[in-house]
Amino acid sequence: MDKPLHGIVVVAVEQAVAAPFCTSRLADAGARVIKIERPGSGDFARAYDTAAGGESSYFVWLNRGKESVVLDLTQQSDRDTLQELIAAADILVQNLKPGAFDRMGLPIEALRARHPRLICCSISGYGDDGPYAHRKAYDLLIQADTGLCSITGGAEGPARVGISIADIATGATAYGAVLERLISRSVTGVGADIKIAMFDVMAEWLTVPLLHADSGCHPQRIGLAHPSIAPYGAFTTKDRHAVLISIQNDREWRVFCERVLERPDLAECEGFATNLERVRRRSDTDTLVAQAFAQRDAAVLMHRLADAELAFAEIHDMHGLARHPHLRRVQIRTATGAVSCPRPAPVVDGETGTLGAVPALGADTATVLASLAERIRAGKQ
Repeated sequence: MDKPLHGIVVVAVEQAVAAPFCTSRLADAGARVIKIERPGSGDFARAYDTAAGGESSYFVWLNRGKESVVLDLTQQSDRDTLQELIAAADILVQNLKPGAFDRMGLPIEALRARHPRLICCSISGYGDDGPYAHRKAYDLLIQADTGLCSITGGAEGPARVGISIADIATGATAYGAVLERLISRSVTGVGADIKIAMFDVMAEWLTVPLLHADSGCHPQRIGLAHPSIAPYGAFTTKDRHAVLISIQNDREWRVFCERVLERPDLAECEGFATNLERVRRRSDTDTLVAQAFAQRDAAVLMHRLADAELAFAEIHDMHGLARHPHLRRVQIRTATGAVSCPRPAPVVDGETGTLGAVPALGADTATVLASLAERIRAGKQ
């Protein structure tokens, strides 16, 4: 069966992570994604590392199922070619510097005027206006500038989230916005001009800690603990394993006290009976749990937690994830061989779908441009 976006054509003038995340999902859903790359080096994410069988882990992850076309956008002839490709597209996704399309003589407003059904999605660090509009913006810079680093890590200092969370969040937001406008276009016949700023995405994701700060309760870095829930964190067992627990409400606290700690008296003890009290007395709460865990082996505790239907997890590193019994993988083809990656999460009607290969730089230039030339000749006849 055709995938849901079969027949949709996407032109992606993109690099790095945020825009490629968006277009990789469009490709997974069946869209034809024509990725425009610069001569010589292509998308600079191709050179980030060699962890994926000699290829960049970022590039393999985010560029499956696309076609790579090399164009030198400093040359008018190639800019004309890009304009012809956009004319035949349903969607344009780009994350060049703000104003780059204007400087190439391809302002988004003019493209949409010529092609009213075109859906344009422009991704930037800070948007097209405002005091920071022309700043360069990369993932960690946005993490720092929005305050995410200030609430990440432990007491020793701010930390980066361990993945490119600002880029990924922005790509996911762009994907959702594009799909919304595709649905709208199916009714109205009119495309859209979508603008998404990484700063705005992360600021919106930080609503809860921002509202806490607005109320005068500035969020603190508390490592694996949770600012609004206690007990919620990692505790060391008698046999020196760390088990992370999450007690979400007062009912679970009562069950935890009775069936895991074997201290039913704590459930109604003054100062611990409600989550608000436990958070205010976080140190005392954690001490009680730590003392109980230190007297029992991990296997015993995890059995009790599972039997009581309480949430818990072991703390794994990447080797632990690689061996995790729940990890599902998929093989992605590249020019240098197959790479085993985590399977995309959606399972639709019991199927996970198939993923396209990762293109070598410029692998599809001749085919795509020949097809474009044929279409132009046919249009002149």
